[in-house]
Amino acid sequence: MVVVDKDYLINLVDNAQYGGNLMTIKLVALDVDDTLLNSQGHILASTKYALQNLLEEGVKVVLCSGRPLRGIQPFLNELGISGADQYAITYNGSVIESLAGDILLQKGLSNDEYRHIDAYANEQHIQYYVLDQDGEVYTSNHDVSRIAVIQAWENDAGIFIRTPDELADDFTIVKAAFVGEKAALDKVEDGVHAAFADKNYVVRAADNFLEVMHQSVNKGNGLTQLTGKLGISPAEVMVFGDEKNDIPMFDFAGQAVAMGNGSAAAKAHADYVTDSNDEDGIANALQKLVFKK
Repeated sequence: MVVVDKDYLINLVDNAQYGGNLMTIKLVALDVDDTLLNSQGHILASTKYALQNLLEEGVKVVLCSGRPLRGIQPFLNELGISGADQYAITYNGSVIESLAGDILLQKGLSNDEYRHIDAYANEQHIQYYVLDQDGEVYTSNHDVSRIAVIQAWENDAGIFIRTPDELADDFTIVKAAFVGEKAALDKVEDGVHAAFADKNYVVRAADNFLEVMHQSVNKGNGLTQLTGKLGISPAEVMVFGDEKNDIPMFDFAGQAVAMGNGSAAAKAHADYVTDSNDEDGIANALQKLVFKK
């Protein structure tokens, strides 16, 4: 656990420190895993102080995650982000919703697409799961991947072992993920792209996740839709992330910050590389780029 210097926190939250880019930044979007959260899955004290002070200044703080809403709700609660005028982008941009429960946009995959994913996974002997609109986890794998179990636990969701024929004919999904250890996914990644990328958005969201979604969604498109509704320009947006699925929002935003623990691909698309998620990376970047005089 990183110990944050008390004087640093006092300086960070002192309104006299505000200036620089603060008045030009109207929305800060953050990836959750390995960005907002440290390697133990917690929000650092420095991150919490910094983001809460952005909120007090009227800046929108939007969590932009591959998780469903139920998977990020505890962190929204911890940060005090709620209500009809606050928003989240979930399922890697497949869903945009207010925190009062209003869905602004939702794009998923049809029952036929779900069946194609299930058939491909079984033919190629790749473990997988899918998420429905409520964040529940479904797989036809009887030998359930530990990654799927962790995903369900993190999102406070159930795991249903079902084949497509055991579900309703109109059953649809929001997102699918081929999962496994890094080396195993490395071997199948090109094949998954060849099978699905012409009609779907396919992205390696992390070492253990190769995800398939509606062809028109990604985090950047989600931010485009949300900021358009709010009347916020890309120049007024700052984003934080660490992985390939964050690159579309890096390319959209006026200020893109990659975490020090991030992938080389993410860093290559960033305007600024901060410290790691265990070393006050978010607070340090905000102090340097936004809260400066």
